[in-house]
Amino acid sequence: MGQLPTLAVVGATGAVGTVMCQLLSARKNVWGEIRLAASKRSTGRHLTVRGEELAVQELAPTTFDGVDVAVFDVPDDVAAEWVPVAASRGALVVDTSGVFRMDPEVPLLVPEINPQQARHQARGIVASPNCTALTMIVAIAALHREYGLRELVFATYQAVSATGKAGVDTLLDQLERVGRELGLGSRSGNVRQVVADDLGPFPAPVALNVVPWAGGLQDAGWASEELKMRNESRKILGLPDLKVSGTCVRVPVVTGHSVAVHAVFGVEVDAEDAREVLRHAPGVIVVDDPAAGEYPMPIDAVGTDPSWVGRVRRAVDDPRALDFFVTGDNLRKGAALNAIQIAELLAAELRQTDPDGPAR
Repeated sequence: MGQLPTLAVVGATGAVGTVMCQLLSARKNVWGEIRLAASKRSTGRHLTVRGEELAVQELAPTTFDGVDVAVFDVPDDVAAEWVPVAASRGALVVDTSGVFRMDPEVPLLVPEINPQQARHQARGIVASPNCTALTMIVAIAALHREYGLRELVFATYQAVSATGKAGVDTLLDQLERVGRELGLGSRSGNVRQVVADDLGPFPAPVALNVVPWAGGLQDAGWASEELKMRNESRKILGLPDLKVSGTCVRVPVVTGHSVAVHAVFGVEVDAEDAREVLRHAPGVIVVDDPAAGEYPMPIDAVGTDPSWVGRVRRAVDDPRALDFFVTGDNLRKGAALNAIQIAELLAAELRQTDPDGPAR
């Protein structure tokens, strides 16, 4: 058996990078050497991967010397600078940022949906979708294959961990302050007054609140997260003219994105048939017994890999439409797991190209 490919994880000390390291330790080992890289402030830290303590090195061009696959989880500006560097030095790059997702020469890959796209990286780059789109798309793709999707309307309920440690810290700090200031012993003031000086990465208080905004302002009042959901869903499904509309909402949940979906298909649908389709879909688990109080919730999905789907019902006024609710761990399938799955696909492609060792 030939030499196993070398993997670099860039952004290894972040929230998603840490989950990537955990997944590399838990999944089937397809890698030889694994290198960890991050910003200068993380240099010298040690993380455990496959039972081995690995030192984090400062990101540099030489990081990618001899690397076959590099997985990036870094801010957009860092990805824009360093992903092309990694590709130019011979690595196949899996990037979780938003920089390359809509590049026509870069596949936008979900292994359960379009794994064949792994063979088509003209720039040496494969993009992983937005975490909220990933929560929804495996269920939508399974139903599309069966019924032919025509329109998609969604409302998201996005956890604060999508904004990183700052978002989580902000929510927990706000909850502590609100509990202290507005508890049973004191009813004066309101949440906005209590946390007005500590909004963190959010435009409004997130504790005991829902904020109908995620991302930056785009044309005609759309938020960037809403347009990401639209554009990325179209590209992943190969439906460039699909009608898509939705609203993204930030909720006071630490981890676990959820999406309420209204999907219109080309034929009439039956709710039980749709459940059966979803039960057999890779990356999906059906939790749908409202009479028993069983429906998908982020509190249950956290720490798991599938998208949890339930509340499946045919629309009252349109026999071609389904409504359902889906939730998943945004740090796992929503980010780390999908990227690692793509990397494993690339590793398999390399092994097929050169069975005696990495091809790059």
